Amino acid sequence: MDSTGPITTAENNSKKRKNNVDTKDEEAKRLKTDPDGDEALQRGRPSGSRISLSPDRLQQPITLSELTELLHFAALGTRGGIKQPSWCHLHSQRKVEGLNVVIVEGLTQSHFYKNYLTMEHLRTSYSTRVTFRPSCNKVASEIFSSEVPKMVCSSVCKPDKKLHRALKYHPVITTFGTQRRGLTAYVLTLEQMIKNHYPIKGMPGFEDFVCTDSADCVTDSSPLYGLDCEMCLTEKGYELTRVSLVDSDGNCVLDDLVKPPNRVLNYLTKFSGITAAMLLPIKTTLRDVQAKLRMLLPGDAVLVGHSLNNDLRALKLIHQHVIDTSLLYKREFGQKFKLKVLAETVLKRQIQTEEKNGHNPIEDAVAALELAQYFIKTGPHQVVELHLEELWGYKIEEEPPDCTSAPTPSHRFADILQALGLSVAFLGKRADIALALSNQQWYSSDREVLASFRRRTKSPFLSVLQFSSLSDHLKRCFPHQEQLYQTVCPNLRDMCVVFAGPFPAGFSQREVKQLFCCCGPVRKIQMLNTNIRVHAEVEFELLEGAMLALKTLNGLSVLGQPIKVQRPVYDSMLDLDLNLDALMGDTLNTNYLYAVKLSQHMADIKFKGHIFDAKCSSVADGKTTNGLPPAKINGEVFKLSSTACKLSEEAVMETFGHFGVVESILLPANPLKHARHARIKFESSAGKHAALNSSGDLLKDNYLICPSLTPPHLPSWVAMTTVVTAAEVRGESPEEQRTNHVNNSCQDQKMHHMMKKLDWRLRKVFKSLPDGTLSVVLLLGQTSTNCHHPGLCLLEIKQAS
Repeated sequence: MDSTGPITTAENNSKKRKNNVDTKDEEAKRLKTDPDGDEALQRGRPSGSRISLSPDRLQQPITLSELTELLHFAALGTRGGIKQPSWCHLHSQRKVEGLNVVIVEGLTQSHFYKNYLTMEHLRTSYSTRVTFRPSCNKVASEIFSSEVPKMVCSSVCKPDKKLHRALKYHPVITTFGTQRRGLTAYVLTLEQMIKNHYPIKGMPGFEDFVCTDSADCVTDSSPLYGLDCEMCLTEKGYELTRVSLVDSDGNCVLDDLVKPPNRVLNYLTKFSGITAAMLLPIKTTLRDVQAKLRMLLPGDAVLVGHSLNNDLRALKLIHQHVIDTSLLYKREFGQKFKLKVLAETVLKRQIQTEEKNGHNPIEDAVAALELAQYFIKTGPHQVVELHLEELWGYKIEEEPPDCTSAPTPSHRFADILQALGLSVAFLGKRADIALALSNQQWYSSDREVLASFRRRTKSPFLSVLQFSSLSDHLKRCFPHQEQLYQTVCPNLRDMCVVFAGPFPAGFSQREVKQLFCCCGPVRKIQMLNTNIRVHAEVEFELLEGAMLALKTLNGLSVLGQPIKVQRPVYDSMLDLDLNLDALMGDTLNTNYLYAVKLSQHMADIKFKGHIFDAKCSSVADGKTTNGLPPAKINGEVFKLSSTACKLSEEAVMETFGHFGVVESILLPANPLKHARHARIKFESSAGKHAALNSSGDLLKDNYLICPSLTPPHLPSWVAMTTVVTAAEVRGESPEEQRTNHVNNSCQDQKMHHMMKKLDWRLRKVFKSLPDGTLSVVLLLGQTSTNCHHPGLCLLEIKQAS
């Protein structure tokens, strides 16, 4: 080949790298003027939001507080005064349309990789994966109650003007506070409905009541419907004679007279306006209007009325979400204002006047609706101040400046979102969540949580789902959680193990390690000595080490004796090839290449120590220019440099930059050891494949390479499995742990089935999210007195299909 060829190519690559640097400089300048990155920053990148991690943070676990940093910025952004998270960068924050966090209890990072093939949705749909360090069990509550910086609160949610101390104990203020909030803050909780005698599903006395098809939770944008009914007195008590329903604009959508089934004793015409003549031709029954209401009301409808419990009892109807204006405009000692008084004082409108023959339910329904809308729009503090004297009968004197005090605004994340009109919701097991009960839905199983979430007509801006069914199953099967990890950790560890031998008699553990470290960092060597031959069990830190050992050292001649390198044979290894193929094709590994630099120390052991037979090497006279014989591995002849080898970013960039633009280089984090291996990330997969196609040339330069297998967020594969478990405390060997695992094969099959079902449910949640939603799946991990098992955080911003 013409010697000018490679030089020209190198020059061209150098020019390309220079142009690439110039381009990145321009992008950096543009980032200063566009910190949110609303445009695509790189060619070929999607224009929507995305998350990126710097290489130095990629392999560091994140904590719950760091995750909430990301949630705060995604929701409020730079416009709200929130800074980018310290550990990642969220591009195009303004395009984030919502936040969804799914918390999976009881599962760890090890569980995910043990069931890697099963978790198809999680491993293919989430482009960011980072180790999670568990700190507490109340993760959902911590997310909602996490503190937003005070300077942000003041800019996003400005506090009302100073509150007079005379109003501090006003019944409206003590119930609803001073901040303006969305309608969900005023929807009655289950406890409030029971206390105020509302019909409740499943409670005694309401067995024959009909339930509306209402959603499990409403949002601040849910529609309001005003409802009012008129009754008469029959021999069975009060029964329905007229029902009126108006929509959020005050338009009447239903106004029907109803024939009571029992004999009427008193039509109560003075109040109801109903006469015997009016009902004489009527054929409409209670069941008819119940069916009409169920058809007219959307799933997330919120019914508004004045003492609405009486209307729903007359209708024999159960509806989950109601606002009662008699409880909004509260009086002291539990007394209630009449609707007529509120309409006249607040709405400046006359209703139920003496000249009219009875009440007009349409008029009353509209009045109740507008009273609720006014209260929500104006806020409790302003309502009380504007109508204090007219409604509550007293006024306040001007206080001296030193006697006034400003209300303390809430800095909690959930409160800030609701103050901005953004809805929040929690779905999961009953727990102590720092959130209003109207924003919580409790369920006993993951299936119910999923069904409820998918029934929603509109997704909340921040939704937190808690899946705990799998955790409950694990607690039943493994009363002591350490038992569970005895079935997980050995299987993952075996993926980094090779058996090698036979070695010559007297071959030491140190010599085995020095031989195999050419493929990557070795964690542990266990010598297996029989009466005749010497073998070794070699455990690598990374999956790539075991793969390169099989590829390069199998069949190598050691002092005239060929050694065999092979995988362990256990039932857990039957699908190893499928697992490795899936890891190689993982979206996280697409552009990554693993490279290890053969060192001078390796050369000394191989040649000066005569570990390799001379028959293994042959080049002309069997000598090289530096006096060291060459070696032959897999038919490739190469020589080792006699200079010291410390792998650096500059050296890697110089060697591999010829194949394509190198985006980042991950070197071992331990500063006490010389880096001998690296994970190289190319800007595109083309650079990775070009390097793989040149593996022979790189071998001559003392580089062994292979596609990356270990996910880049893991500094070590076996570190994920090296925890102190009860089995190790008892002194059980890995073989004994595997034997115990065989006895649990039935539970393993059950676990596999449940993990598959969990992945299916997570896929359903993801599909139901609106485009632009930041989706977070959090495997919580486990912490106990004996061991610490990290969790896993998966992040993705759902893009338009």
